[in-house]
Amino acid sequence: MGKFPFLFSFLLFSLIVSGKHGTQRNVGSKMIGGGKGRIGAIVDCSSRIGKEQSLAMRMAVESFNSNDQNFSLVIRDSESDPYQAALAAEDLISRQRVQVLIGPQTWEAVFVVAKVGNKNQIPILALANDMPKWATERLDFLIQASPSQLNQMKAIASIIGSWDWHLVNVIYEEGDFSTVDIFPYLEHALKDVGAEISEFVGLPHFDSNLLSTELERLRQGPSRVFVVHMSFKLALHLLQTAKDMEMMGNGYVWISTDSFTSLAHSLNASTSSSLQGVIGVKSYFPEINPLFLNFYIQFCRRFRLEHSDEYNHEPSIFAVQAYEATRTAAMAMSETRETGHHLLESIELTDFQGLGGKVQFKDRKLAPADTFQIVNIVGRSYRDLGFWSDELGFSRALGGNSSANLSMKDLGQVFWPGGSTDTPRGWAVPTDANELRIGVPTSPMFKQYVNVEGDQTGNNLSFNGLAIDLFKATLDHLHFPLPHKFFAYNGTYDDLVKKIYLKEFDAAVGDIAIVSTRYEHAEFTHPYTEAGLVMIVPTTKNRSNRALFFTKPFTVTLWIIIAVVNVYNGFVVWFIERNHGPEPEGSMFNHAGTILCSSFTTLFSLHGNRLHSNLSRMTMMVWLFVALVITQIYTANLTSMLTIQKLEPTISDIETLHRMNAFVGYGRGSFVKGYLEQVLHFPTETIKNYSTPEGLADALRNQEIAATFLEVPFAKLFLARYCQEFKIAGPTYKVGGFGFAFPRGSLLLPYIDEALLKVSETGKYRELEDSMIANVKCEEGEGKDRITSLSPNSFFFLFLLSAGVSTIALALYSFNARNSNLQRNTVWRLMVAVVRHWGSNRTRFLRPRRDEPRTILNNMGIQV
Repeated sequence: MGKFPFLFSFLLFSLIVSGKHGTQRNVGSKMIGGGKGRIGAIVDCSSRIGKEQSLAMRMAVESFNSNDQNFSLVIRDSESDPYQAALAAEDLISRQRVQVLIGPQTWEAVFVVAKVGNKNQIPILALANDMPKWATERLDFLIQASPSQLNQMKAIASIIGSWDWHLVNVIYEEGDFSTVDIFPYLEHALKDVGAEISEFVGLPHFDSNLLSTELERLRQGPSRVFVVHMSFKLALHLLQTAKDMEMMGNGYVWISTDSFTSLAHSLNASTSSSLQGVIGVKSYFPEINPLFLNFYIQFCRRFRLEHSDEYNHEPSIFAVQAYEATRTAAMAMSETRETGHHLLESIELTDFQGLGGKVQFKDRKLAPADTFQIVNIVGRSYRDLGFWSDELGFSRALGGNSSANLSMKDLGQVFWPGGSTDTPRGWAVPTDANELRIGVPTSPMFKQYVNVEGDQTGNNLSFNGLAIDLFKATLDHLHFPLPHKFFAYNGTYDDLVKKIYLKEFDAAVGDIAIVSTRYEHAEFTHPYTEAGLVMIVPTTKNRSNRALFFTKPFTVTLWIIIAVVNVYNGFVVWFIERNHGPEPEGSMFNHAGTILCSSFTTLFSLHGNRLHSNLSRMTMMVWLFVALVITQIYTANLTSMLTIQKLEPTISDIETLHRMNAFVGYGRGSFVKGYLEQVLHFPTETIKNYSTPEGLADALRNQEIAATFLEVPFAKLFLARYCQEFKIAGPTYKVGGFGFAFPRGSLLLPYIDEALLKVSETGKYRELEDSMIANVKCEEGEGKDRITSLSPNSFFFLFLLSAGVSTIALALYSFNARNSNLQRNTVWRLMVAVVRHWGSNRTRFLRPRRDEPRTILNNMGIQV
């Protein structure tokens, strides 16, 4: 930054000047007897700050002299040059014989003036807001008469954190040595809100060409958030140049520090209108103090008369600080006639209520400022948004009733550059001319995730696979277009991630595992796959038999329904045929046994020729058909179950592998080897690398390795293909998970993460994964244990047919039986009468002889 040569020049100059003038006068221990006290001041009379300070100092001396005091004020112009400030200090001390010096405004000028004052034992009341911590320790006569503004860096960080910006450019004035302490403080504050500084850019005074060049370079970068920390003139020049370069439009964010914002009221309407949307942090002091109100009225009147060319005549914090520093010097000088150390001690003991609050020194410093106003330049001026304090954070007002807020969003509507009320994104979306360069691995183990294909010349590359499809779906859920281009990368996954760190790629898409070692070079999205590492081993068939295995083809419910339907059909057939067989004897249990026996013999015997009723034959025919179908299906299902036995893993845990000192495998290009060595403690010589799923499967079959370790997404594909040969054994080790890689601190990452979550929540990723696995065919046929017991739903129509026919037969038989009973009674009586009549006629014509008795049967078959 070129600071140290410049600082060395100041030091050398100060030593020369101090040596030259140190002996020109003898430092007096008393003020001139009867004379008046003399106060010296060094200001930049050409600047707005210098004009305000000069008037405020004169007003302070005049106010003090109105109380029968006799002090004079001698002001010299520094001309914005530290060299001139040093010469002015020598003149005031040597010739004007002042007892105390006030000013200047910048630390560079303060340093050389303080060296002169230290040599001559003249207290220096410095008005520079930012000074190194060691300043008052090394320079004995230096007093910081303006509060440190270091806390405004925390206010700026809070603003940035409120809007979720993560990358910031800081533009400062080259040669401003106070930034040595300020910027580390800003970096730390930004880190607390999850942001970081992209670039520090130092700009020299009024080098327009370099300023435009640097702004153009920043415009090509990713960040659109700019923090401006420089003097009022240079900051104004910078912002106007940015306006000309169209960097004050939509999407940009400009935040100015106190050195510029505290003078924003002095901007004329045309200048202010060109700075629309700038957010500023401004020093705060209570403006309702009666002392300040009186000062304000007099200052505005006199400033208008003396500087009619200025647009605004109101005092700023710089005028207030100059007034109070002058009053401090006058009060201390009135308390003692001594100079040197005595006057310095008197200044340190100063304690009074000033225009902006209490004035009291500790270690020759005022208490640092801890409250700031947040302003927004709008229209021809600016509007107050609210306040930020170290204690409360953001608030709309100060006082006991004010409510604290952690976010600037609670302060109300903000108008951003370009007049937009929509919060800027804070970073630049790549354009077609600067599209995102995305690296894609060309040699993955499983092509289903990433597949890069080209023609014979290696050109016209196509990128396919789940990872590519998922990335495209993620981009569809972004709120803005993201031009990009895929580039094939033939190397290791670790090297691919390093290419992002080396800025050869802007991102990487593929089956890239998220592991801690890769975080050194990139950041990752949330895992889009299940995280984990599993052990896969060969399987063996389980030959164990179970006593009730024969019942497995059918469910319990189906067995019960078969039994019920069987008993019902047997009952129907028995009921219809009961009159054509021997009458059962015995108790009810004998009758029930007869029915059950008839039910089961129906299934296992062919006795249709012994059935006498067509209704029973119909019932029997339908039931035999149903029984035949059920029997065949049962036989087929039982045969399949006996053929396809349950598969068991050959190895159950890694302890077994350790005891066997077995070889294990893993997929090429993955992080698994390091995990096997460092976490699972496998010797390096027992770990083998395989580049294809086929190679892994062959190695397991040929017993080259006893097990292989794959990430869970790969294990799903591997087992889908080799569904009966291999199986997962042991626990799942929670590591990895696939994600997309981006540069550390990437402003795109939060938006990609959000879009990726939306893809998962809509079920798109599950759809892609299921489709990918469904396209993988198991080489051994259908998967194991897929034959299940059959339920009643499989035979509903058959049961309905059989039960329906049986019920119809039973109903028809019952109806016919009722009618036949009525007819049988009538016919029976007629037949008895006919037989009796025929019998009587036969006796009459064929009467036997009386001497030859004979046996005659009556019509009822009874001997008479």
